[in-house]
Amino acid sequence: MTTVYPEDDGRAAAERFRQEHRLGLQPLGDLVALIEQSAGIDVAILDAKPDEHGLTMRDPLRGAVFIGVARTRHPMRQRSTLAHELGHAIFGDWADNSTCDWSERSPAEKRADAFARHLLLPVEGLKTFLGAPQEVSLGTLSAVVQRFLVSPQIAAIALEQARYIDAPAKREWMSVSAPQLAIRFGWSDQYRALEADADRRRAPQRLLSRAIQGYAEGVLSAQTIATLRGITPKLAVTELREAGILPAQHPVAWADPEDLPEVQVDLNALDDALNARDEPLGTASEPEAG
Repeated sequence: MTTVYPEDDGRAAAERFRQEHRLGLQPLGDLVALIEQSAGIDVAILDAKPDEHGLTMRDPLRGAVFIGVARTRHPMRQRSTLAHELGHAIFGDWADNSTCDWSERSPAEKRADAFARHLLLPVEGLKTFLGAPQEVSLGTLSAVVQRFLVSPQIAAIALEQARYIDAPAKREWMSVSAPQLAIRFGWSDQYRALEADADRRRAPQRLLSRAIQGYAEGVLSAQTIATLRGITPKLAVTELREAGILPAQHPVAWADPEDLPEVQVDLNALDDALNARDEPLGTASEPEAG
């Protein structure tokens, strides 16, 4: 069995992912689009129960991977969940989950946590943003959270790893919430926009694209598009029409009278049948006694 070093393995994988996809050290924007375009994994934001945050599934026959995360009013947590599930996909953690000890987080879960932290907020990216070690304040924490769109907990861990704060300050700042920072430091409007975006259903882009193509070809209904997007069929039709997408009208060749074959009808046979109905019915004779 391969030994798992959660922090080191997670950080190395996150750095490798950024390097392979030329992401540099900059903050990551739309994680759903990033995962779908760079990793080729279908992602959906779904309705789920309050205690369900995310899952990763793999079709063993086709090798296709799917990530699903819950709608939420906590955008930073949703981003962490997306990055965490991407970590599971990269490490192939679906291969064997039968030995999981539910009494504590497994090494694979801790590794996915580390991957998510370092992917969303690389320590070197933090150093580039803040510059040389300096005295930091709660305003610094807010700036890091706002720029990298991470939770205060992830920001505090990174600040300690980069030696901007010590362990007691990290513990204190990990109890702060993103909404508190947004309100205190004047970016609550941005946070509300992030909330609204995280609380919307979102279908996998490739699946939705194929469905729209089917609609344009006249083989799928607007109801299918509406169901995937969680909107009404009327709104789906309106948006598609405004985008210049109309269902193709396929002529039914067999319904054109000019293309029907000429049929010859023998009316003599019909006359014989009608005349036969007018004749009196005969009575069957009894058999002779032998």
